[in-house]
Amino acid sequence: PAFQKGAAEHLPNAEITFDRFHLMKLVNEAVDDVRNGEVLTQPNLKKTRWLWLKNDCNLKVKQKEKLQALLKDQNLKTAQAYQFRLTFQDIFTIKNRHQGATLLKAWLENARTSDLPPIVKVAYTIMNHWDGVLRWFESQITNGILEGFNSLIQSAKAKARGYRTHKNFINMAYLILGKLDLRLPT
Repeated sequence: PAFQKGAAEHLPNAEITFDRFHLMKLVNEAVDDVRNGEVLTQPNLKKTRWLWLKNDCNLKVKQKEKLQALLKDQNLKTAQAYQFRLTFQDIFTIKNRHQGATLLKAWLENARTSDLPPIVKVAYTIMNHWDGVLRWFESQITNGILEGFNSLIQSAKAKARGYRTHKNFINMAYLILGKLDLRLPT
């Protein structure tokens, strides 16, 4: 909301794009919320958080086996939420706006009628930002690079426990992000 408000005030002609990373983050949080709610009645879900949130290619063999065993349980709400996650992720591999919109509408209809409140909430959030979400299919814009820069700067700030002046902090940011080679010639 703060970003949207700032963009509206200072860049009134700008069109906001909601990138795939942040949309997937919303869906992942919903899956984890479903798991957290269900773990009290399903003890086999304890310590399985990352099974549901990682991509299949990043899971180890034992993790894949455990995930497959959990997916066979038709009554697990977490497994249903996970299927919503996988389908949503697949939609964002499409480059065509029209085709993406069609698939996303179908996903939203299924999500809204699911008995999974966190998934329903994500569906309504996406509907409320529909134009910005669809704009991603055209632009493919992401702010992942900026997120990475921010992470490096925050890490440097934490290591130093503060800088004496803003100028020193800015110089450190340039030094870190500039990837300068400061080794002496040999």
